[in-house]
Amino acid sequence: MDIEENKAAPAFTLKDQNGKDVSLSDHRGKTVVLYFYPKDDTPGCTKESCGFRDNTPAFNAIIIGVSPDGAESHTQFIEKFNLPFTLLSDPEKVVMSVYKAWGEKMMYGKKLIGTIRSTVVIGPDGKVLKHWKKVPKAADHPDKVLAYLQSLQD
Repeated sequence: MDIEENKAAPAFTLKDQNGKDVSLSDHRGKTVVLYFYPKDDTPGCTKESCGFRDNTPAFNAIIIGVSPDGAESHTQFIEKFNLPFTLLSDPEKVVMSVYKAWGEKMMYGKKLIGTIRSTVVIGPDGKVLKHWKKVPKAADHPDKVLAYLQSLQD
């Protein structure tokens, strides 16, 4: 299944940093920014997550991060950088695979299998509004997502 704009976003349920189940359907009626990142507390992932943190009120959306890391790692990451949003664990990469955030990628000139940094904006109706299939610059990406969301309000 491809992640297509104007089509229903794939349903999912994953555990958050507290071990609680979180489903996409829990946020029906709200805009969701679902961002996939490789690893907690690494330079690019920290810059991206802190970018989302710094603009959280302006997003006027639910922000959710997803990585293969476990709950303990997520908790430490949240506490260290004061992240005000949920981080979900996908150690089996099931949801990441469905959202095309796990697969073949190029890193330092080599092909490998891993997390593909990407973001999906899901509208209040559960449909995909925007899909960034590959995020080239993690630090700049939250500003691009914010600009996109603000353009919807114009």
